[in-house]
Amino acid sequence: MSDIDLRHLRSFLIVAQERSITRAGMVLHLTQQAVSTHVRQLERSLGVVLLVRTSRGVLLTAAGEELATAGAAVLDDVAHLAERVRAVAGAQAGTLRLACCPAAASMFAVDVADALEAAVPGLRVTLNGVPTPRHELELLVDGRADAAFMWLPIGGAGLHHAVVRSDPRAVVVSTRHPLADRPTVTLADLADDPVLRPDVLTSSEAERFWLADPRPGGSPAPRGLIVPSVEDCLLEVGRGRGIWLAPQPLRALIPVGNLCWIPISDAERFDLAVVWNDRAPQSLITRLIAEVRNATGHDRRYHAA
Repeated sequence: MSDIDLRHLRSFLIVAQERSITRAGMVLHLTQQAVSTHVRQLERSLGVVLLVRTSRGVLLTAAGEELATAGAAVLDDVAHLAERVRAVAGAQAGTLRLACCPAAASMFAVDVADALEAAVPGLRVTLNGVPTPRHELELLVDGRADAAFMWLPIGGAGLHHAVVRSDPRAVVVSTRHPLADRPTVTLADLADDPVLRPDVLTSSEAERFWLADPRPGGSPAPRGLIVPSVEDCLLEVGRGRGIWLAPQPLRALIPVGNLCWIPISDAERFDLAVVWNDRAPQSLITRLIAEVRNATGHDRRYHAA
């Protein structure tokens, strides 16, 4: 295997998948000639014939079928190894990579990054802004980020977390909603309102929590439309197509327009957490948690309570 060029292996695997050198070239953004050259060089390296060209595409030989079956795992292993090596190198060099969904962290992420770099000489904190919690989770699981700021729960992804802020829950309704003038509401007041669901969450567990499902007494939360994004959700709320339950601090980040944010007096609060993977540098994670709690006042409120 030491004589195999991974570029050639990747080209062969795409050819095997597409059963066509022409289509493989389109997938790889290479010319047909370049893909053919990669396959021939791979065959020379292994000393075997991997495929046979026909008028209808390509057929794999027995050796080609064996390589196609096992080769994808080899590429995956190499990619994961590269990520682990980069993570270790980053930790040794004093780098902490944070994934940030602006809705959750924009109010403190920059201040926390600056405070960490000031407190730890030589440390470099990188902030990777992503649009949804699902993207944050992907970066953590793939090892492209050391930690992220996320509202719990996130589902069983084998990650660690520490709560850094607790946020009250609010309902977002149209200004035309019958409850729009109320200073507070209860979940019972919302029993008949379908809850819109932005398709951004990380698990079915997270969705149930955001829906406040089940409701007091065990009744299911009424489910509304699934929409692609939070922005789409708010547009549908404004049109009276349903309501949305969300952490109350999001109100400061979203234009009010024709929406009302009303506190829910009896709903469970949202816990915002630092979430990290096993490869994250533990000493820096510990310092990160302390800085975020200082920025959000979490520890002061906890001790006062």
